[in-house]
Parts: sequence; C-alpha cells; structure tokens
Amino acid sequence: MEKRLDVSNHGQYSQTTCLCQHCGTPFCNACRLCCIVALVGTGIFSQYKGLRKELYILLIGRIMTNMGSMIWPMFTLILNQKLGLNATVIAACVMIYSMVSLPISLIGGKLADRLNKKNIIVVCDLVSIASFIYCALVPVTISSIIVFSVASLFQTVEWPSYDALVADFSTSRDREKAYSLSYLGANLGLVLSPTLAGFLFNNHLNLAFLINGIAIALSTVLIFFRIKDVHREKDEGTRSDYEADLDSKVSAFSYICRNRVVWLFILASALASGVYSMYNYLMPLDMGITYAERGSVLFGSMTSVNCIVVVTCTAVITKLFSKLREAGKMLVGESLILLGYLIFLLFIRTPWLCFVAITVFTFGEIFNTISSSPFLTRRIPASHRGRILAVMNVFCGLSGSGIQLLTGWLYDTSGSRTAWLSIIAIGVLELVIIAVMAGFDRRDYPGLNGMAAAETTEPAGSAGPDDR
Repeated sequence: MEKRLDVSNHGQYSQTTCLCQHCGTPFCNACRLCCIVALVGTGIFSQYKGLRKELYILLIGRIMTNMGSMIWPMFTLILNQKLGLNATVIAACVMIYSMVSLPISLIGGKLADRLNKKNIIVVCDLVSIASFIYCALVPVTISSIIVFSVASLFQTVEWPSYDALVADFSTSRDREKAYSLSYLGANLGLVLSPTLAGFLFNNHLNLAFLINGIAIALSTVLIFFRIKDVHREKDEGTRSDYEADLDSKVSAFSYICRNRVVWLFILASALASGVYSMYNYLMPLDMGITYAERGSVLFGSMTSVNCIVVVTCTAVITKLFSKLREAGKMLVGESLILLGYLIFLLFIRTPWLCFVAITVFTFGEIFNTISSSPFLTRRIPASHRGRILAVMNVFCGLSGSGIQLLTGWLYDTSGSRTAWLSIIAIGVLELVIIAVMAGFDRRDYPGLNGMAAAETTEPAGSAGPDDR
C-alpha cells in the first residue's frame, strides 16, 4: 500500500513510490526540496507558535538591543589595547566591578518580586541610554569606562526582571521554548554587531557606543508601549506545584539552603560562569597576542560566527533534543564548551581551526542556555523568582571574577597554556557536580522527570525543599 510522506511528523515512505503531502507529486528532487522546506517551517520553528504575545515583544526588544551590542565583546581589548592594562589588572577590574554589582543584583531581585517588572526595565534602560551617549561624546578614558560600568550596573538591576518575565509569561511545559526563543532573539541581534565592532575598534570606537545607546532606546520604546499586561501565566498540574508561591517571610537564602538541587545547580552555574567567561577574556587576549592588529577583527568575526550558529541551530537543537532532560543537556553543553576550548588551545595559530573551536563551543552554549534557566525556574516558587535569580547572579559574578583573577595571574606568570588547562580542570569539576545534582533531582522532583506522583511514597508537592 502506498504511503505518503508526512513531513510534519517525520513520516516514512515506501521504497517504491512516495507522494509529497504538500504538492501531491512523486518524490522527485524538486519535491524533496519542497518537503525539506516544509519540514523546517512546520517542524522546527512552529514549536514557537502559541506562546504568549508578550514573549514575542521581548524577542523583538532583545533583537534591537543586541543589534547595537558592540562594547562588551571588545571590553577586554578596550582595557588592554586602548588603556594599556595587562591581564592581571583587567581581571582585578572585573572583580571590583563584580563586587560592586553584588548588592546591586540582590536589589534588582528584590525589586523584581515587589514592583512592576516592566517599569524596572524601562527606568534602568533610560540610565543606560544616557550613559552610552555620554561615552560616545568623550574620548575613551578610565572615566568613560566607569560611566559605561554604571550603565552595566543598571543592566544588572533589570536582569532579574527580564528573566523572570520570560518565566512569568510561560507555563512550566512551555518554559524551555520560551527561553530558547529569548536566546534566539538575543543572538539574532548579535550576528553582525561584533564584526562591525571589530572594524570600528581601532579608529571609531565612539560610534560603537552611540549605536549601542540608540539600539537600547528602540528596545525601550517598544517594551514601554507594547507590553501592557504583566500578569503571571496561569499554570496547572503536577509540574506547576513546584512553582507555588511561598510565604513572603521566607527568604531566598533559606529556601536555597533547604533545597539541595537548587544549591547544587547554583554552584554548578557559578563554575560554569567562570568557565564561559574565558570566551570574552582569554580568547581575545590570545587572539591579540597571536595576530596583533588582526586579532580584534578575527575575534569579532569569531563572535559573529558564534551568533550565526546560535541563530541557525538553536531551534533545531531545541526541537531534536526536547526529550532529553535538562540536566542531560547541561552535561552535553559543558562537555562541548570544554572541547571547543581544547581545540582553540591546540590550534590557535591556524585561523580556520579557531572558527571550528568557536563553532563547537557555541553548540555547548546552546545546550546550556536552553536548559539552565528552565531547570531552575521550574523548581523554585514563582513568588521568589526574582530574588533567587539575583542570588544566583551574585554567585556567578563572584565565581566568574574569581576565576578570571586566577587565570589572569596564571596567564601573566605561567603562560596561556597553564591558564587554559586550569579552566578545563574547573569545567571537569562542574560536570561532576551536575551529575550529582541530576541524581538528586530525579528523587526530589519526580513530577519533572517523567515519573508519576503515585509512584513515590510522598505526594507530588512534598518533594520540595520544605520537607528536607
């Protein structure tokens, strides 16, 4: 009996004859192309259909903002080549910034749980816009970098609100798709900006500051006028039980301390933050030393490749690995990041292999990003999202700056290879922590791991931290 190719469900076809469901003709080469296009359209990007409209507005806002994001990818090079700072001093500057941002991040989390999240984003963006325009009008000096850091601190204040809105606008079942879409939008805007920043770096850096400010302004106007409803999406079922509100008197720290899965996740994320930060720290330093003036252009191009891979592969990976549990995705992601670093370390003098390294690294980044935020937000009370996300941000900032300080010292005293090997060792430790966390997660959150609540000796809602 003749079978039709159902491209929407990855159907099979017979060895004799096949008719395309979309055009009804025999399965010729032209029809084959038709099926491939239909499969991509209906099977990959259709997974983002049906989400709340505010998520699409946040998507466009992130695209606009990141289209002008030209400073952070070049920040290490600015401190090194424009201001003449060495690796150790750069790491110390980053650590000082991180220390200042600790209370700022906690304040941002507190505000996110108490005030209108949209208004927090808009106010913080206005300060950032003014700071970027100021930096565009003055020469690049320590003073202008301090003003830029102030803008970044206000971005830190708004981050818990932005991240919590993605969770608020999605159900537990759609959480991974919502964060995948947000991540995809962020990188759509970053496809060309790092390469353009590489060309502007030497002679027109002030223009990069101006473009960044304009991009944030466009995003702010969109969010202010188009997002009207900020109420939390209603969620039902066993999955949502873990997100039930807690008494406001319960602090974020006490909740984290009682929940072994959450604190292990935060510990792993802190180490991951330090490992990932080498992408914008050791990588540009090595590229600058190895390729001199070409280093900024090559690294800008590598950053654009990173964004292109994210844009073209995020939806595909989200779809193909939707059945893989979040902890499994995190293990795959961190392994690929470490492999990318190893390729970079071994073949840095071969430009095309540097691009292979960044591609492998980016696959790991995608796996980590689409799994980490959904993992955490599905396991914490919605009433405490902002504060817990802020606490995690604090630990990630501390770890990132501490690891940068360590690797900066190793870089200056023992060379690049020693610094990179220390990062790989930290990444291996992170993999061990994730594996231990995954074991506890299967026991503590059966409703999120494909296990019926009836199969446990406790009711579904009792697997949380309050009973430990």
